[in-house]
Amino acid sequence: MSTGLIILLIVIAAVVVLGAATALVVRGRGRRGGPSLQRRFGPEYDRTVALYDGDTQAAERELTERLERHGDLRERPLDGAERQRYTDRWTAVQEHFVDSPREAVAEADRLLGELAAARGYPDGGRYDEQLAALSVHHGDHVEGYRRLHRAARAGAGDAAGGTGGTEELRSALLEARALFDDLTSSEPGRHRAPAGTGRPTPPPASRSHARSHAPWALHRSRPKES
Repeated sequence: MSTGLIILLIVIAAVVVLGAATALVVRGRGRRGGPSLQRRFGPEYDRTVALYDGDTQAAERELTERLERHGDLRERPLDGAERQRYTDRWTAVQEHFVDSPREAVAEADRLLGELAAARGYPDGGRYDEQLAALSVHHGDHVEGYRRLHRAARAGAGDAAGGTGGTEELRSALLEARALFDDLTSSEPGRHRAPAGTGRPTPPPASRSHARSHAPWALHRSRPKES
């Protein structure tokens, strides 16, 4: 056997081995990708899969792209005065809801967009990009913001202002509160869910915080007319 043929066979064998090793690595990444993305995005993972009619690969491609664009984002901390200002404004929104549900929901939507921008996310004028970035770091609660934004944009959809419309607005505002608490928290990641659960479990110290800002105004009854 000539030297040239031996070299050729060695090269072919090396290419085959390299190809097999690459395939194993790719398959390994694929197996890890699903659980890893599920842990990272929580409920947002399931929502994206449903959006793609169950096409897991397509959903994971989108989520991976979001992670590549925004995974390195570092939230800018709020100082105590900033945190208090945002908290006071949210309390005012809740109180405003009693008399003007639609205006209050629109204000809450603007407030969340402004707060997210203050924390270092894309500004509210780029809502889709802001939402994508938030989903990477707050996947457990970003749906509340999405729902609030839809309700705010619907505007006069329920022109009569009936009970059903008001209850929907109330529910959207309450759900969005979880993201607001995340973004105003001084404890990074305190609302993140344990791996695989998709449910936030704040530590005991944060429960008093949640109670102190309970949305009482959303449930306050108007005084009866005399």
